[in-house]
Amino acid sequence: MISTGLARRLRDAGLAWAPRSGDRFHIDRHELDADVFTVSELTIEAHDYPSGTVLGFNGTTEWALDSVDLGDTLWLPHEDQLRDLLRSAFRSLEAVDDGYRVTIQLDGDLTPFESVSAPEAYGLALLALLEGLRS
Repeated sequence: MISTGLARRLRDAGLAWAPRSGDRFHIDRHELDADVFTVSELTIEAHDYPSGTVLGFNGTTEWALDSVDLGDTLWLPHEDQLRDLLRSAFRSLEAVDDGYRVTIQLDGDLTPFESVSAPEAYGLALLALLEGLRS
């Protein structure tokens, strides 16, 4: 799983989220920072309204929370989702001494991104790609 800090940087760089079953997220409030939730039709379901998407908490009697606006959440994409988001820029993933290296095609050059976990390395590569698109 990627770090909360990297997830925030990805969101701020323009990564949009359309919730699907199995997606993990934080509710972006300090008191809930340690809690990771998973979208599931049985307990947490995405509801699309003209005013925006909300995540409904179904049958969660222990929570005083019926729903949360998508804008109050922080998506924690899975490794495969991050790889898919890199699309044709993705070139390789390899194990290195202290973690993993993801290499992408960025501005015509092969550019490596290293981290202690594969998802974090994918996330760093995606962040660079998103920031390059905004420039």
